[in-house]
Parts: sequence; C-alpha cells; structure tokens
Amino acid sequence: MVISTSELTFNFGSQKVVNSLSLQVPQGSIYGFLGPNGAGKTTTIKLLLNLLKADEGSIFVFGQELRSNRISILKKIGSLIEQPALYLHLTGRENMLNRAMLLQIPTARVDEMLSLVKLSNAANKKAGQYSLGMKQRLGIALALLADPELLILDEPTNGLDPNGIIEMRELLISLTQQYGKTVFISSHLLAEVERMATHVGIINNGSMLFQGCIDELQSVNQPVVHIETANPVDAANLLHRNKITVTEVTDTYLTVPYISKQHTGELNALLISNGHTVFAIGKKQQDLEKLFLSITQNRN
Repeated sequence: MVISTSELTFNFGSQKVVNSLSLQVPQGSIYGFLGPNGAGKTTTIKLLLNLLKADEGSIFVFGQELRSNRISILKKIGSLIEQPALYLHLTGRENMLNRAMLLQIPTARVDEMLSLVKLSNAANKKAGQYSLGMKQRLGIALALLADPELLILDEPTNGLDPNGIIEMRELLISLTQQYGKTVFISSHLLAEVERMATHVGIINNGSMLFQGCIDELQSVNQPVVHIETANPVDAANLLHRNKITVTEVTDTYLTVPYISKQHTGELNALLISNGHTVFAIGKKQQDLEKLFLSITQNRN
C-alpha cells in the first residue's frame, strides 16, 4: 500500500471532521476519494501531507510512518489542494521555472510538463489571465514537476470544461499505466471517478462508508431505467401487474432496475401500447446521495 492509515481522527474544536478513517491505497492505482462537500476529503488530504496533525491514529506512506519520515516521504509526493498556489503576475512558464529552481530540477522538464497538461500555447501568458481550468492545469503541471511517485489531487477537474475533464482523465490514466505512478484523487463527482478509478473510498461526515475496487462499487451502484411519463403512478401499477419491479415513483418519473437495452425497449413498448405517453426513457446511474443510501441499507 502506498498510503495506509489506521483509525485516523481529526477534530476542529468539538466537531469530529475525520472519524477513525482507515485508508488503503494500492501502488499503481487511481484511488477515487469520494464524498459530498464538507465530508472531510480536504482535511484528510491535509493530514496525509502533514499540513495538519492528527488527533488519533497513524499514517504510513510508502511503508514509512509519516511524522518521523516527513521530508523523505514528501519529496516523493506531488499535490494540488483546493486551488493552485500561483504567482499571478508571472507567466505560466515563469511559475514553472521558479518552482524548478526551488526544487533544483532541470529546466528542460518545464516545457515537457506544460506540454503534458496542454498549456504550451499559453505558457507565455500571465497566470492572472488564465481561466480557472487553465490554473488547474498549471497546478497539476507544478505537482508533476519533480516526477513524484504519488500524486494527490483535491478536486482537479474543478473549473474544467467537458473537453478538459476528458483530457484530465486520460492524463491521470496514462500516469498510472505508462509511468507507474499512484494517483489519489478526491471528488464529489461519482460518474467521473467511475470512469477512471481502479479503487474507491466513499466518506460522509468523516466516516468511511465504502472502500474497495471499482468493480465492487459498481456491483453496489446498479444502474436503473429512468422513465418520464405523464402518469408515473398508473405506469408503475401497469409494470407491477406485469411482474416488473419498480424501485422509485415520483410525480414526474419512475425507475426500474436496468437489465439490458432489449429490456428497456420492451418496457417502452409495453407502456406505449397501454396508452402511456413516454417523454424520456434511458439508463441512469445512481447519484452519490442515493449510493450512500444503498450502501447504508446493504450494511443493515
């Protein structure tokens, strides 16, 4: 395990922000650290980087205890927390060169990293004129500058447009598959993490709800068929009479377990042939809130 914590606990005053958290992050993985805003993700990351001191528990990184091996461990970690620390009056390249000088890294690596995050064309533009997404890219380039073994990113897709999110996903996957790095990425976007992560940890209110490989998560996060119709209650009764399980009914839609494209088409035909107007029908993953409920119910 590149990261291993046991009973990790941190309090802000009387509020328990991280509660007995045990993380297991395998080498070479993309570990998606999921949870809603305020769940304790950023606080956990600051504990992993020794920016905060844990009240209880232990942290091991690269098999070494963090507090007593802080310098040697942090030399092998690149990180981006919340927002990149940039000199806004300097260009993107100047920000990179400044960091390279501080870390005594060959300046040739600067252009290599700018190219990797697709900022070569904006390298001579002042960072203060960058969009939020461009600042995120520059922050990741800075995190990668020292060629770290472990990359820790807090909400790295923040501010990126859809193309930027896809490029970020491809970059992180290539870092693990081609360069053997381990990536620890926090996010509140379940769908995006599912597309790239190999392992997942889900926390809420500072406590771990689920931890495992992505296949285990997807076995819990079963997709549904989302059906929008004029009268969902009558439509649900029709499906019940045909021995089709209905998992949710609201004023505007109903859901049934997803089985296959063929089955979805048969559902559509059944509803239409019985006089129901179907406005929309399709496969849909659960959102994070409903996934929390599913995990909690499965535990009970």
